[in-house]
Amino acid sequence: MNKSWAKCKKILCIRPDNIGDLLMTTPALRALKESFDCTVTVLTSSMAAGVVPFIPEIDKVIVYDVPWVKSNQLISTEAFQEVISNIKQAGFDAAIVFTVYSQNPMPSIMLAYLAGIPHRLSYCRENPYHLLTDWIPDKEPYTMIQHQVRRDLRLVESVGAFTKNQSLSVSVRESVWPALRQRLVELGVNATVPWILFHPGVTEEKRKYPIPYWIEAGRKIIERYGVQILITGTESENKLADQIQQGIGSGSFSIAGKLSLEEFILLIGKSPLIISVNTSSIHIAAATNTAVIVLYALTNPQHTPWNATGKLLWYDVPESMRSKNEVIKFVQDNLHPQNAPMIKPDQILRALQDILAGTDCVIPEMIPLRTMEEQFF
Repeated sequence: MNKSWAKCKKILCIRPDNIGDLLMTTPALRALKESFDCTVTVLTSSMAAGVVPFIPEIDKVIVYDVPWVKSNQLISTEAFQEVISNIKQAGFDAAIVFTVYSQNPMPSIMLAYLAGIPHRLSYCRENPYHLLTDWIPDKEPYTMIQHQVRRDLRLVESVGAFTKNQSLSVSVRESVWPALRQRLVELGVNATVPWILFHPGVTEEKRKYPIPYWIEAGRKIIERYGVQILITGTESENKLADQIQQGIGSGSFSIAGKLSLEEFILLIGKSPLIISVNTSSIHIAAATNTAVIVLYALTNPQHTPWNATGKLLWYDVPESMRSKNEVIKFVQDNLHPQNAPMIKPDQILRALQDILAGTDCVIPEMIPLRTMEEQFF
């Protein structure tokens, strides 16, 4: 164990992204708690803050939408100075910056540096000199790529934090279920008939799965298996959910915007299967041991549901919507599977059939990447 880090009892973890990103960091947070017997404060975005009460490894939270991560908030320089002051006053012993390999860690590193936190750890491509006290040269994605969970675990392992339990962490109250079940009944759901969840909403248009395909898949699933389909989402996604429900018709129910986040997590945990685009719902499914069929637009290959049961179905992002980030472009052009066509509804049904039969239903750790030979020949 790193003796200087073992003495760190107040650790700030900077993960200013979305719910799924924070959930994928939970095994690393657990490693810190188990190894250092410390309190963990997470600095995260307003978009991710809602899930914090359901992550046992987090003791405290600082909610701040940093200007270097996509946000709907207009960030003032005064707010930036204020959060630095608040962090400084908290008296943290250490700070750890968690990033996706395509992100520049330097702004978050500077946040910890200006707050005077004595121990600072992060991945970094360039030599950070005095900005970090502990750093790992970032080899991703040019030398290797690892799952986000593994990336975060290896970061904290470098200073002596380990855990045997590498599962994602989320915990909600079982006592909420009777009232939630009754509300579903009031919305027309037959509590005695099995259901599966559809989660079509995305935060980025490039990950959207076509509405007509959702409708076709829903109709065929109901016809073949006699199950109900519950279409979930946030309040801002209720029009999308309503449109899909109306297209599917009898046996489907739009419940977007009708559940709290805790209820949504609990519902996923109570459901035999969720069919979803690659967003936070697939990581909740992984954390609750719920089978998932992922309609995975080829963005980041290392954000698949961790240690999950189900099927991974991937397809290309339209060229006009692809990221301008040069790191992501490198992965798309050189490592992603090429010319991956849009997933058709019949492929979803075949995946569902395999899951029900228990056939080949372990989701791989990452999207299969091309080899060097495939890139050049």
